[in-house]
Amino acid sequence: MVRNAAVAGQFYPGTKEELRRKIEQCFKHELGPGSLPGKEGNTREIKGLVAPHAGYTYSGPVAAHAYKALHQDGLPDTFIVIGPNHHGIGASVALGDEEFKTPLGTVEIDTDMVDELKGELIQVDNNTHINEHSIEVQLPFLQYLSEDIRIVPICVTKQDFETVVEMGRILKKAVSNKDTVIIASTDFSHYVLKRIAEERDGMAIDKIIANDPGELYRTIRKENISMCGYGPVVAMMVGSDYSSAELLKYATSGDIMAMRDVVGYASIACR
Repeated sequence: MVRNAAVAGQFYPGTKEELRRKIEQCFKHELGPGSLPGKEGNTREIKGLVAPHAGYTYSGPVAAHAYKALHQDGLPDTFIVIGPNHHGIGASVALGDEEFKTPLGTVEIDTDMVDELKGELIQVDNNTHINEHSIEVQLPFLQYLSEDIRIVPICVTKQDFETVVEMGRILKKAVSNKDTVIIASTDFSHYVLKRIAEERDGMAIDKIIANDPGELYRTIRKENISMCGYGPVVAMMVGSDYSSAELLKYATSGDIMAMRDVVGYASIACR
């Protein structure tokens, strides 16, 4: 079975040629890294990434920073891509075991990893993924880097601290001694003044850099930060067990075009 693209032609172009061109524009954009990825590296220090999931026009240049850094570091055997559930339907923590199709082709599922992860907390539920964009928008960037990638897609509805920390512990055990990168798909503040987005998002980013998932969760609650994928980020932090992190790029939709209320985007590499 194949999960067809839900937001092709909306969040990103719907044809192969236009999509590749748009991704290249994101890399070359003034808010992007400024150039296309070069030769793939082989360092393999990156264990986790934070990347945005809005339409490519708005968040694509920021996302390009994450994917250029990943390519320079070297691609893993498997990507675990975790995104929030914007529709609120389906399992609380939902694995997908159907291949994902985009205009750039079909993405293989790491079925062995799916079998290892599934259980009482993390359940296979492909219906949860049908219309969700938070995972899908990451895939064309990965496909641009390599035609041969494997993923484990996880869509998170229940984002309470206990659930996502336990999810992170399960991930940590599963990825031990495996070559993986965990990608947490999230946007930051939603529809607030630019100065407020920058201030609040900076607080959250500081906690990610410090690798303090508890303080990240408390800060989001205390400061009322409308970050949609805080659960996936906490799970990534626990699961990847990184020793250092770097903010690659932060920007808002207001940096793309003039608007009163903006959405914040960040790319972070966790090594």
